[in-house]
Amino acid sequence: MPIVVTLDVVLAQRKMKLNELAERVGITPQNLSVLKAGRAKAIRFTTLAAICEVLDCQPGDVLRWE
Repeated sequence: MPIVVTLDVVLAQRKMKLNELAERVGITPQNLSVLKAGRAKAIRFTTLAAICEVLDCQPGDVLRWE
């Protein structure tokens, strides 16, 4: 897949656990885990915006095209 999810890298840089991010974004840890593993088929812009707001990052910090 040409889109690579680097959410785990950003989480490590922010010293934040997946469960904490899921709680603060308002989605289930399971759905966030699917995204983190790169198995998600889609992501809502509202969810991506919430992730970026909580992590204080840009979408390009979480998603990368190869």
